[in-house]
Amino acid sequence: GAIVNGLAYHGGFIPFGATFLVFTDYMRGAIRISALSNLQTIWIMTHDSIGLGEDGPTHQPVEHLAALRAIPNLVVIRPADANETREAWRAAINRQNGPTLLALTRQSVPTLDRKTFASAEGLHKGAYILADIGSGTEPEIILMASGSEVSLIIEAGIRLANKNHCVRLVSFPSWELFEKTPLQYQHTVLTPQTKTRLAVEMGVGLGWQKWVGDEGEVISIDNFGASAPYAKLMEEYGFTVENVLARAEKLLNKKR
Repeated sequence: GAIVNGLAYHGGFIPFGATFLVFTDYMRGAIRISALSNLQTIWIMTHDSIGLGEDGPTHQPVEHLAALRAIPNLVVIRPADANETREAWRAAINRQNGPTLLALTRQSVPTLDRKTFASAEGLHKGAYILADIGSGTEPEIILMASGSEVSLIIEAGIRLANKNHCVRLVSFPSWELFEKTPLQYQHTVLTPQTKTRLAVEMGVGLGWQKWVGDEGEVISIDNFGASAPYAKLMEEYGFTVENVLARAEKLLNKKR
């Protein structure tokens, strides 16, 4: 980390450092200095959730996204697919007054069909509407997620739409970028009158309350993971389409 920052101090380079997201614990000093010093350093962190599986909880980040989001002047981006990752790299290259951290998955994720969903360029605004689906003019519920969990809210949203609900799907790769947008845009994405909201992210739920509000909920991990094949972990910890659907339906029924 110190070497990467040294290259940024020297100039003439846009340096990057890369490792598992969980090891940002050991790099926090260097990441903090890059933010404190307004260095254009790019931190590329992979294996960003319990989705890495058998390595177990020592290698599975849980609180790390929240801890990194707490560092001032650090932009954290967790892309949902290959197209968002491309845009995240563009954002990191274009951001010259501070560091950018990319949190990337180990497991494969589907590449979203951008003929069906909004352009991945929405990433530069931090959060954007992928699609409004189902019947009705105003969304009954907003499903939001970052990274690999975006595919879960899409599948659950499609099932809700097939049950005659109007659903808004929001990809939310970066809190910091979203917070920099005008309030009018924020209200366009997270419509104030739609208070039924569900966020999905494989990490602690700390901070998501700001976006889901008093009447929303978060599917998160607020304890440590376990050692098992990642598909089994997803099932045990509730990161399945079925659980997202069930939690969304429960919220919708509560509204009634």
